[in-house]
Amino acid sequence: MAESREPMFTVIRDPVWNNVRVDALAMKLIDTPAFQRLRYVRQLGWVYLVYPGATHTRFEHAVGTYHLARRALALLQERGDVRPELLGDCQLVRTAALLHDIGHYPYSHALEEIGALHHEEVARPLVTEGEIADVLVRALGDEAPRQVMELIRGESGSALQGLISGSFDLDKLDYLRRDAFMCGVSYGEIDVDRLLQSLLLIDEPTTRRATVGLSEKGLSALESLLFAKYQMYRNVYWHHAVRGATAVYKRLVADAINAGSLDARDLAALTDEGLLHRVAQHRPSALLDALRTRRLYKRAVECPAADLPGDGGEWIAEDRALTVGVEDALAREVGLEPGELLIDYPAKTQMLGLDIPVRRRTGEVRQLTAAGWEGAIDLPKISDQFYRSARWLRVFTCRRMSLDRRRVLDLLLSPADEVRRLLSEQRPLLS
Repeated sequence: MAESREPMFTVIRDPVWNNVRVDALAMKLIDTPAFQRLRYVRQLGWVYLVYPGATHTRFEHAVGTYHLARRALALLQERGDVRPELLGDCQLVRTAALLHDIGHYPYSHALEEIGALHHEEVARPLVTEGEIADVLVRALGDEAPRQVMELIRGESGSALQGLISGSFDLDKLDYLRRDAFMCGVSYGEIDVDRLLQSLLLIDEPTTRRATVGLSEKGLSALESLLFAKYQMYRNVYWHHAVRGATAVYKRLVADAINAGSLDARDLAALTDEGLLHRVAQHRPSALLDALRTRRLYKRAVECPAADLPGDGGEWIAEDRALTVGVEDALAREVGLEPGELLIDYPAKTQMLGLDIPVRRRTGEVRQLTAAGWEGAIDLPKISDQFYRSARWLRVFTCRRMSLDRRRVLDLLLSPADEVRRLLSEQRPLLS
């Protein structure tokens, strides 16, 4: 009788990429409790309150990113770009793609905005200790957990680092396509095939070290990535109702931590519903009721970053304690209770951070950075314009009400030290 063999690949059916072939190592990692938790952490947080289909999870996204890593590496190998000394890095890259979101908090990135550790840092003990580390060591050697973590953190010296963390890393390609599909919008259309076919390993012009780059024919596909990201931020990720629900959630969790109902060290081990259940166990909360019944806060004041001077208002995104102090003082001034007026200014992000070697049709290699290059491409300037038009400063209130827009903006655009002084002296903020 022929000896039965364990199949080399398991096929997972995916709505975005169809059949995803998963190797034996990846399946062992997927079957760990830490990875299975991702089934219960929504990819887009509170977006489903606006786009009901957006209930997909970090689990699907991680599997999709792994799939794109397999495709990208296969294309690079077919082209002969993956030299023998890089073959060992290929499995590390596939593994890092699978595990890149293993430390994600419930409800997307919101908790990082209140000062929680970045999810990549939370991932460190999950990857380098415990069951996942044991699987990696047995399959890839003692150094594998550290090497995978370096790839996730963007700290690896591997020539393949750019596939995991870079200007057009595979994470972006999956989440933009997947998020658009699940929301039922057409904004996330990216020419993924063209981008993957345009990937190269290029010697950087200055260091001469091999790194992930792009052939010039892929620049139009890179533009599609920029446009997709802008439209998704403007219409989905930073939709006013999504940001209003996110502001309520941030305040809910911060208040629960301050009251001792939640331990910040436990956040990364919880699921979406597990976190809300933990909060509900300890005390009633109007904020929690508002989220669970979709009684969304209303816009009282709003202004796009494009209309704001310089770095005005950045303290709102950077100084959580000061922002909460202003929220509560303003609430009292306009006849509301603490937590019934919330200020939101999304943390700074890059529409498309550019630092990519590009091989031109002449064979010349040029570095495409934030400065761009004359006569070739103006993506950096467009990126900044997109960013400033998508990012809005808003004040939300629990019920519809009118606030003096000029006075509110004057306050929020004041230097942080001046706002802090007004609070300490208990002076009216809207004088």
